[in-house]
Amino acid sequence: MAVKEGERILLVDPDGKNFLIRVEKDKEISTHRGVINLGNVVGKEYGDFALTHNERGKFYIIKPSVNDFMMKVKRKTQIIYPKDAALIVMWLGLEEGSRVIEIGSGSGSLTIALANAVGERGKIYSYERRKDFMENAIKNVENSGLIDRVEFKVREAHEGFDEKEVDAVFIDLPSPWDALDPAVKALRGGGRLGVLSPTCNQIETMAVKMEERGFIEISSFELLVRYMLPRKGMTRPFERMVGHTGYLLFGIKINPEFDL
Repeated sequence: MAVKEGERILLVDPDGKNFLIRVEKDKEISTHRGVINLGNVVGKEYGDFALTHNERGKFYIIKPSVNDFMMKVKRKTQIIYPKDAALIVMWLGLEEGSRVIEIGSGSGSLTIALANAVGERGKIYSYERRKDFMENAIKNVENSGLIDRVEFKVREAHEGFDEKEVDAVFIDLPSPWDALDPAVKALRGGGRLGVLSPTCNQIETMAVKMEERGFIEISSFELLVRYMLPRKGMTRPFERMVGHTGYLLFGIKINPEFDL
């Protein structure tokens, strides 16, 4: 597959340092190994390499993954990491055509993962109370090429949502229970609710309130990831690891016997 002008690519040097950029013929990118003329990248195949102006630097041309776009966002808030986002997508049961409300756009990292999961027929409705955060998230999602699948709205969670009968809702707020009743009203029967919180106290409070609202299959867990250094004869764990990033909580809405 040949690289076209306007596409986002990942330039990776042999030491693993990488740059996520948009290819434009009349632009250059300065690296620690020299300058790369992006016009020379157009027409190359993914997996090929590009040389710097002094021919001392070699960078492989790679098609970015969702992981790359998530980790390269411009951050104004703490992001949701790919390790958690992958499980969020699975536990929310997202598929082609799913409609999802995200409460707390943040820097747009999770928004990218959600938009990728729902496909071209799906839609993400991302709510954020701070306009500056939302504007930054929009730019990050635009950079991923998935902006057509997302609608951003500035609103406080307790004010409710415009959408009804959505397939899933995900809440990333300091007080997730503030969005619980609006989320229940927006979810279809059998729809799934997910929450990310940094403390056990928040998860406990939210789980109790979800049970009171009739949610079933309430589950909570924490995901830890430890990287390995695979080397001949001396493979071992990496010195550092991605430890605690948050506790995840999930539940399924059943049709209530009363109106909220």
